[in-house]
Amino acid sequence: MLLGTQRVNEKGHLEIGGCDAVELAKQFGTPLYVLDETTFRQNMRDYRRAFEKRYPRNEIAYAGKALLCLAVARIVAQEGYDLDVASAGELYTALRAGFPPEKLVFHGNNKSLFELHMAVQHGVGRIVVDNLLELEMLERVAAEAGKQVSILIRVTPGIAPHTHRFIRTGQADTKFGLNIRNGYALEGVRRALALPHLRVKGIHCHVGSQLLDTEAQERAVKIMVDFMHTLRKQLNYIVEELNIGGGLGIRYIESHQPPTFEEYAERIVGVLTQQLERRNLPYPTLLQEPGRALVGEAGVTLYTIGAIKQVPIHQPPGTRTYVAVDGGMSDNPRP
Repeated sequence: MLLGTQRVNEKGHLEIGGCDAVELAKQFGTPLYVLDETTFRQNMRDYRRAFEKRYPRNEIAYAGKALLCLAVARIVAQEGYDLDVASAGELYTALRAGFPPEKLVFHGNNKSLFELHMAVQHGVGRIVVDNLLELEMLERVAAEAGKQVSILIRVTPGIAPHTHRFIRTGQADTKFGLNIRNGYALEGVRRALALPHLRVKGIHCHVGSQLLDTEAQERAVKIMVDFMHTLRKQLNYIVEELNIGGGLGIRYIESHQPPTFEEYAERIVGVLTQQLERRNLPYPTLLQEPGRALVGEAGVTLYTIGAIKQVPIHQPPGTRTYVAVDGGMSDNPRP
């Protein structure tokens, strides 16, 4: 399965972005991460275009957890994206790369005081507050700095998408966010609105990763719009920004067929606008945080083959070939 600019050249070697993979391995050694910049940039442009023409009031933040280094941060900035970071290390990388701090979105379900001070000190554009303790901590940090900080409240929509259970994040039983069903989310927004140094820009959710259809995300949008209606009705609060996270999957194997960016945008924007009209709500700015969908198919890891073993097996009878490479479980965990 060849993706992006990949092709087999006249030598029978894999070529990525015009570079011979064998020559890259000789020059830099293996294991070697190779990023196809052309494909990465094109994916970002295609994703943005798919949403801009359907819902102009939108902003997109690249999810740094998918892949972040100085070069990637600079590419993201050049393409006009925001950047989602989730630790002091990722925040430092972004700042070191010269990324505009006002275009950073700072995540994390257990941010330390150090991280909150760092984010406030550098003027991070939005901090996504995960829990009530963080809300109190951030108010103190902002007050000490004499600043007003823009925040989003992360809420849990109560959705278990069709993906691996280890990468589901939107179900009711999760460590992330404030649950809508039990009233914690409403209470979180209520408390945040009363804090003088925090400006509640909107709400955030994320249902999971490697989603190969739009069903879970569509349900999340409906629940989030219903919650927006609740906030207006009970707190007289109008959501300015609705962040629906990321999660769109990629093709790891040929049977994986995620929606195209155009298909995904058509479904999500269709549901969003329909629900907003149904609830008679003003259109918020739509924020998203795709990561894997933008960079996953642009990345390749090159290995060198070492030992090869032929091992007899009985069911079914025959042999199984084991090929050892010079990578590790850190980048290729066993199934």
